[in-house]
Amino acid sequence: MVQIIDGGVTAPKGYKAAGLRAGIREGKTNKDMAMIYSEKEADTAGVFTRNVVKAAPVLWDKKVVAGGKASAVIVNSGIANACTGDEGYQDAADMAGYAGAALGVEAGKVLVASTGVIGFTLPMGVVKSGADMLAKALSDSREAAVDAATAIMTTDTHKKEIAVTYTVGGKQAVMGAMCKGSGMIHPNMGTMLGFITTDADIDSAMLDKAIKEIVEDTFNMVSVDGDTSTNDTVVILANGMAENERIVDEGADFDEFKAALTEVMTYLAKQIAADGEGATRLFEVRVTGAYDKADAKVLAKSIVTSSLTKCAIYGKDANWGRILCAMGYSGVEFDPNKVDISVASSEGEILLVKNGKAADFDEELATRILSPEVVIAKADVKMGDGEAVAWGCDLTYDYVKINADYRS
Repeated sequence: MVQIIDGGVTAPKGYKAAGLRAGIREGKTNKDMAMIYSEKEADTAGVFTRNVVKAAPVLWDKKVVAGGKASAVIVNSGIANACTGDEGYQDAADMAGYAGAALGVEAGKVLVASTGVIGFTLPMGVVKSGADMLAKALSDSREAAVDAATAIMTTDTHKKEIAVTYTVGGKQAVMGAMCKGSGMIHPNMGTMLGFITTDADIDSAMLDKAIKEIVEDTFNMVSVDGDTSTNDTVVILANGMAENERIVDEGADFDEFKAALTEVMTYLAKQIAADGEGATRLFEVRVTGAYDKADAKVLAKSIVTSSLTKCAIYGKDANWGRILCAMGYSGVEFDPNKVDISVASSEGEILLVKNGKAADFDEELATRILSPEVVIAKADVKMGDGEAVAWGCDLTYDYVKINADYRS
């Protein structure tokens, strides 16, 4: 059984972390570099952006992950190191080298991530001193996990982290994670930046299988603004210090591991959606009765990404026509005369559409239901047994303000 506990990336055995201000963000006092270190070399896997324009750290990390082993992660915020050519790739390699030298591990076993403004190169002198400071500050404390989670934020309004316990092979294992993401979020692989640690013993091939399966129903079902980043990265490290029998194929132990990873990735996906730039509420879309799961996912994402629907959620307006319209242009074939649509929240649930036509509903009650911080739209297509859930947020004036002056 998976149980959520207080913690972050330092919760599992053998992991240390640090987060501090190195000085990458000029004129600001925010923490801007983070590090995660495993005392024992870990199996690793990851998923990355499918954007054709890939940041240098993504290109570096794909090579590290292909090797199946990693000992550390180093991250900077403020500058994305994207669209920086050969110089940027060398900077990513050097960043791994600086961390490796400070930790006494191979550069090829260090994962690198960057987030921030596209088109600028990193101040490598600052990065080197930051890597040295991070290595000296490493700790397995709860505070160290918080510092690391805080250091990777850009427009995020709060840190995003979680830890869970679970049993695998008769041994108690722990999984911790942190991520960042608030804008430029329409993943086609995973989250903006996400880092997962566990002390379970599982080989890299099974890690790869698990994360690629689970990402499809978690991070790949999130959208804030329809933009897929150049830097999207989510990686997992498993150092085996829980001392369970090593997971090398499918079975009960693998299922237990996947249950924990699903809990962690679902939680973080919802945290990102709820913290969308300028957002006032989390918008969850549940589609049922689609012909199959693939159709349900397309329908759910079409609704959650609709700018008009997102504006209606912000305005607490039960404008169900926007939901049905978004379903109609999704590309999925269905009978609109069979569709039921309702909205729900902590204030209750109300049916807005019955068999494709307006239901007789109380507008004031609908507005009250649309007012809490979490709002759910439900659409029953009545075509089959396909189901899917997507997460997004409302679209507010503040989204434009944040992104109009992001570089300044």
